[in-house]
Amino acid sequence: MLNNKWYNVLKFIAQIALPGLGTFYFTLGDLWNFPNVAQVVGTIMAIDTFLGVLLGLSSVQYNKVGGKYAGAINLEWNPNPEAGGPAKVFMLELAEPAVNLENETEVSLKVNNNLQR
Repeated sequence: MLNNKWYNVLKFIAQIALPGLGTFYFTLGDLWNFPNVAQVVGTIMAIDTFLGVLLGLSSVQYNKVGGKYAGAINLEWNPNPEAGGPAKVFMLELAEPAVNLENETEVSLKVNNNLQR
């Protein structure tokens, strides 16, 4: 699994840089008779496709282990509402200590709805 910085750099390369480079070489190669245009562009696109597959696998793995969530909101029935508390309880469960979030501008939380009786 890649960290966010590397993932974003490689995503830029796969989505912008390599397709742009391939198009650039294809266009100029035809105009200026560059050598082996089909082979060069084919190689660039093959590398781009392979990089896209690796990024896709990394994204699936990231989502599978819950890496995109900073924690969860657990919704449960209060086992003892007679004690004066609400019937429903919302509990925040963070994956890391809250102090680790101080430099974040936004976070995602998963909702675990356990209210089904």
